This record gives sequence, C-alpha cells and structure tokens, in this order.
Amino acid sequence: MRDHDFGTVFRLARKYGGISYQKIADACDIKAERVGTLAWGEGRVTTVEKMRSIADALRVPGAMIGIAPRDWESAPGSAAGAPEISVTDDELDAVELSRRAAASDVGEETLNRLESAFDELAVDYARLPPRDLLVRTRRYLSYASHLFDARKTLAEHRRLVTVAGRLSLIGATLQIDLGRHEAATAGLGTAVDLARQADRPELEAWCHETDAWRALVRGDHRRCLELSQAAKALAPKGSSVAIQATAQEGRAHARLGLPRETYASIARVHAYVSRLPPTDRPEHHYHYDPDKSTSYTATTLSWLGDPAAEDYAREVIARLAPAPDREMTRRAAVAHLDLALILLTHDRLDEACATARRAIRSGRVAPSSHWRALEIVKTIEARGLPEAAELRAAYEELKRPRTEAT
Repeated sequence: MRDHDFGTVFRLARKYGGISYQKIADACDIKAERVGTLAWGEGRVTTVEKMRSIADALRVPGAMIGIAPRDWESAPGSAAGAPEISVTDDELDAVELSRRAAASDVGEETLNRLESAFDELAVDYARLPPRDLLVRTRRYLSYASHLFDARKTLAEHRRLVTVAGRLSLIGATLQIDLGRHEAATAGLGTAVDLARQADRPELEAWCHETDAWRALVRGDHRRCLELSQAAKALAPKGSSVAIQATAQEGRAHARLGLPRETYASIARVHAYVSRLPPTDRPEHHYHYDPDKSTSYTATTLSWLGDPAAEDYAREVIARLAPAPDREMTRRAAVAHLDLALILLTHDRLDEACATARRAIRSGRVAPSSHWRALEIVKTIEARGLPEAAELRAAYEELKRPRTEAT
C-alpha cells in the first residue's frame, strides 16, 4: 500500500465485501466517479488529507500507507489496540459503512418520475408549441439539477446523470426550434458531457444527430454531413438514432446535390425501418418508426425534385389530417411544404400556392422550418405569380416574434 494503490483496495472491498463504489464514495467523502476511476487503475490519491479520509473510512492503519497512525488505532477496542482483530468489530464497521452509504434522498420513485417526464416531453414534442414545451423542460431540468446535491447510490447517480442528459438534449432541440442557437449550443454541450459521464454512447449519438439537424437548418450542409457520420459511429447498430443519423446524412446529400448518395441513404433508412420491432409510442421523438420514414422520404425527395415525393407527402398529410377541433401537427405542416415544393418544381402552380398557404397560415411551421417556407415564397415571387404578395404577407406574420417563454 506504500504506492497508495487505493484502487486495488476499492476493488477488493466490492468483490469480497459486497461494498459498492457509491458506499465507498460516501464513506470516504469523494465522488463515486473518482472511486470507479481509481478502481479501474487510472490515477492515484496524492493528497495526505484524502489518504487520511480513506484510511479512517476503511480502517486502513496509517503505517500501511505511510502516514501517521490514526486516532482510532490507539482507541480501546480498536484493531491496533487489540492482540487480534475482532470479527465483531469488522462486521460492525462493514454494517456502519453500508448504513451510511445506502442512505438516499433520491429514490426509485423520483427517478422513475423524471424518466417518465422525459418520455412525455418527447411524445408531446410533435404536437405542442416549442415555447410551451420548453417551460416544462426547464422545470424538470431544474429539479434534476437540485437532486445532484442529494445523497444517492451509484446506480441512482448514473440514472440521474442519464435523465438529466436527455432533458438537456430535448431542451436544446426546442431551443433550435425557436432559433436560439447560443442556448442550444450550451444545452447540447451539457448533454454530451452528461452522456459521457454516464457512459451512454447512444445519448451522445443523439446529441450529434441533433447538432447535424441544426447545421442543416442553418444551411451548413457539409457540417451536417460530418455530424451525421459522427452520430452513426456512436449509435448502436439498428437503433433509432442510427436510423435518424442516416436520414440526416441523406438530407445533407440532397442539399449538396448528390442524388446517388441521397438515394443510397434513403434505401438504407427503409431497410433499417423494415427490421424495427413495433413501438407502442410511435409519436415519441426518439423512437423511429415507419411514419417518420415516410415524412423523411417526402422531404428528401422533394429537395431532389423527384416526382415520387408527391405520393409520400400526400400520404403523410392524409394520415395526419387533424380532427375538426384539432390543429395541424408540425409534421403535417412540413409535409405541406414538401408537397408545395415538388408541385412548384413540376409547374403545378395553383395547387402549389394553395398548399403553401395552408402550411404557412396553420401557424404550425416551427421557427427552425421558417427557411423552408421562405424558400417556397421566394420561388413563387420569382415566378411572378399573383399569389406571391399574399404568401409573403402570411410568411411575415408567421415569423413575427411571439411572447417568449421565460
């Protein structure tokens, strides 16, 4: 122990004593992540103060680690003051360590609720305004942040880090929807950090995929391609994020005018989707499903000018047709833009203008898709069509700032 290899002590305590790294961390007053890092052979404890803390918590005699004897070593009934170590004392020490470390102010129910809250936000993403959803997301993030100061087990800590990362991810996504890119950058950075702390490559892949989408929205198509490929490299094979990253890659190819690569990406997405098991929550933003594939195909083909985009767009519009008392969904609004674009490309001008008008006036085109509406308006203006002035006015009304969420 003179080389201060506490990592070996921690591994042995867990293996033979059944003491978790979280329990050791709580008893020694160090972070659980640090305990795990030391146990994996990375780093050393170098400060005398921390050595003393570990020695006291684990009852390691000072002489074994090159520090002065600890007070408890000479106390009556201690290991150092008795001819041999009492089994009873060892057991009591272990029980006390377990008692101190098992105490948690978080608990299973709290974490379950936070995880369910994230799923609810992901389900509501497609139908609720980003500003409204951001208010809820911020509340859950604030609560999760508060829990980091509470006592918890190692397993609870990892779950908390994971759900906080997911909440940061959807918060950043909403900020992109609202065109707040500085806030989105901060949120994505936090989500990546938390994904790495929790050792969740799938979550990190979602962060890169989301950033790829942002690059697409901002017109940086090569950056979108790079980020999509980074997401694919991290994503578990066949997972929703692997499919979505492939879809973003195809979008980037389409905007870069690379039809061969675009069609290859579309084919891969369709192949992946055909092997997906059924999902009970297809509306979940982070669960890929055949309906999302249809929407993606409509958009991507419309950017290539492929007339096949029309059938895909009409299928999405028909499937998402709102009830009389419901608003158009954001995905349906985008499908209307897809249809308008392909109709314009093939000179079906009257229907193209009417379709674009429905999308823009619906109020369901998110700020992150305003550029798509503007692209269509500018095309109609360039054609000198009589509907141009009306559509321009509708577009200006669409992008007018509304009351901000705080």
